[in-house]
Amino acid sequence: MTLVQPTAEQSIHIRKELNEDENSRDKDLEHIKEWLKRQPHLPQFNGKGQLERGGIGSNVNPICLSSMFLGLKNICILVHNSTPMPGLTPNGRRVIIMRASDLDQVLSADAATGMKLVLMIGDIRLKEESVGVAGDVYVFDAAIATPQNFAAHIAKFTPTLIKKFLICVQEAYPVKLKEIHIINASGIVDTIINLVKPFIKEKIRNRIVVHADMESLYKSIPKDVLPEEYGGYAGDIKTINEQWMKKIESYRDWFKEQETVKADEAKRPGKPKTHDDLFGMEGSFKQLSID
Repeated sequence: MTLVQPTAEQSIHIRKELNEDENSRDKDLEHIKEWLKRQPHLPQFNGKGQLERGGIGSNVNPICLSSMFLGLKNICILVHNSTPMPGLTPNGRRVIIMRASDLDQVLSADAATGMKLVLMIGDIRLKEESVGVAGDVYVFDAAIATPQNFAAHIAKFTPTLIKKFLICVQEAYPVKLKEIHIINASGIVDTIINLVKPFIKEKIRNRIVVHADMESLYKSIPKDVLPEEYGGYAGDIKTINEQWMKKIESYRDWFKEQETVKADEAKRPGKPKTHDDLFGMEGSFKQLSID
């Protein structure tokens, strides 16, 4: 099973974390539906679950629209680098393992496509996590982020691409990023963190923890929700990834349908929002001052 649903106890914690009142939820949803009817630039949603858990895309920037189905080859390469774990932490959070075991595959992959896949997996989760989660916990395995590979890696990520992705994650994606853990880190990881810091909110920057060893990680994340490759008991990453590949493939038609679900800025009341309003001007790393 790719996504285990929360227990009754976890569900209570999730509702509390989301500041959700079950007694007023239906009434709140009706208010949202009425508001949507008065927004000519936004698509109309009929499903209750869609409004409870989902977001609304925009035609301003394609990377925010994760509804772009990728080729099977790209899925094979990229799913193996981004793995949501089946179970939840005791406080109702979902752990996602970000790792790259094959350097050649990473160097051959397209960065923007990888970011889109992360959001596609997020879309599936929004549909299938019926109660939601109390936030996401990311574990980044930085084993291949070495000084020798740094130049090849960083060439794939422009400031514009990083900024667009992080704005989507921080501002549009309706799941809170609660924890970021980095393991197997070399000295170059500090440089990488400094590269992305200008685009990350301060409260999220404060949630980044670099671990010296796995025992340190276990103090934050129980072994029950970690894969076998990291000393956990939640199954092996290869099997979990294979399940996710099948799930993404099963959503092919749905992702194609989602291509039409986006905002029409030409119909927005008042001033339309442009690309620059959301993401600013294009830039390069030459303009950044890195500590």
